[in-house]
Amino acid sequence: MRTTFSNEEIAKLRQNPCVFNCTERSINYTYEFKKRALALHKEGVSAREIWKRSGFTVDKWKKHYFKGTLRDWKRIVDKNGIEGLLKTGGIQYDCGPNKTDKDKLKRLELQVKYLEAENDFLAKLRAKRAESNSRPVKNTESSKN
Repeated sequence: MRTTFSNEEIAKLRQNPCVFNCTERSINYTYEFKKRALALHKEGVSAREIWKRSGFTVDKWKKHYFKGTLRDWKRIVDKNGIEGLLKTGGIQYDCGPNKTDKDKLKRLELQVKYLEAENDFLAKLRAKRAESNSRPVKNTESSKN
């Protein structure tokens, strides 16, 4: 049985910068998300964790959805190169035969939104690392004297 989404879930999914479009029965992800997900997976991050980090509630999907999706994207890349993720069937609407300026604008707006979210995440990560590096180091040897 295929996962279906309610109108509320669709509205929430469409707010995620990683989602290009969403319907009751399918989600189309942005090109940037696809590239980043494949890179993270190659680094050893689990497929499910990639979706979690990207702001998705993963409980809705079947167990193997994430791995299967990444596998499909990897096949497309192996066959057509990374740009294959832009082609119809890959699915980015502004690259098909019926492309419109509106679709291209939407993709570019989503790309900016995704990159801003990624920058925010990286800034928080850098701040956490700086905070953990700035803690005073306890030197037990010198405190005994």
